[in-house]
Amino acid sequence: MIPGESPVTDAAPPPEDRQRGRIDPKLLELLVCPLTKARLDYDADRQELVSRSARLAYPIRDGIPIMLPDEARPID
Repeated sequence: MIPGESPVTDAAPPPEDRQRGRIDPKLLELLVCPLTKARLDYDADRQELVSRSARLAYPIRDGIPIMLPDEARPID
């Protein structure tokens, strides 16, 4: 730790959680669709964050949501 800094109490999930596809629930509460600003639904099986309003599914890679419309998959 650097002198003068406080320890981090809300650290990122351990690497093994990211490899299993787990995403921090606190992060999910904060994220919205970058296009519509609407709420996102987490699809754990597909490892995606789904924006029903934009009809897009944003991928999650190594536990990190990729919130770029160009990377999103169109959904029906």
